[in-house]
Amino acid sequence: MSLKTLLTSAAAVLTMVLATAVIAEDALPEVSHDGLHLMKHTKLRAVYLKPGANLDQYDKVALLACYVAFNKNWQRNYNEEEVDLTDMISDQDMKKIRDELATEFNKVFTDVLTKGGHQMVTTGGTGVLIVQPAIVNLEITAPDTMSPGMQQSFSADAGQMTLYMQLYDGKTGDIIARIIDPEAAGDDFVEVRNSVTNMAAAEQVLRRWATILSGHLETVAAAASASK
Repeated sequence: MSLKTLLTSAAAVLTMVLATAVIAEDALPEVSHDGLHLMKHTKLRAVYLKPGANLDQYDKVALLACYVAFNKNWQRNYNEEEVDLTDMISDQDMKKIRDELATEFNKVFTDVLTKGGHQMVTTGGTGVLIVQPAIVNLEITAPDTMSPGMQQSFSADAGQMTLYMQLYDGKTGDIIARIIDPEAAGDDFVEVRNSVTNMAAAEQVLRRWATILSGHLETVAAAASASK
């Protein structure tokens, strides 16, 4: 399976992402449009799995670059509340935040999966699980534009974001699973919010997601070994 093929199809996939990622749990269909079945009692808001999917066949992981998209109206709503033009969020600020969060996502997931014993690769093939991640509906409570006149901001949370992740078979390109999980970033304690604390709060959420994925793969692998 070519990773380039998946990357070039990302636009079509993400159109669906933005339309479905914030659906309430009780509104989620039991079976997705592409035949995946909704799993019950998971640690994530929604996990869809292909019937008969056998994850113990994967001993390698290919992690694609993370796509990041803000909530559709976040920039407009944030800027409408700002009086000082220097504190408004520009398109350049938005791109910088997206790029930094995407880089942090891949850094955290690579770290957690590697420590979990999963071999990271850059090409598809037999035994390769391709992970296509996206963070959508991103909102930041107090973004740090680093402008000279910007005042300190305090809040109980750094913001929120939704994980939309799809897993593919590296040989056939068939979709195996889809994960949707909205999360607030922060610890519910009021504190100063800036680029450092915002990224630290986001990193906690990213590490939770990565740990859940790594732990599930480890559990499946252990069960497969025990049955041999």
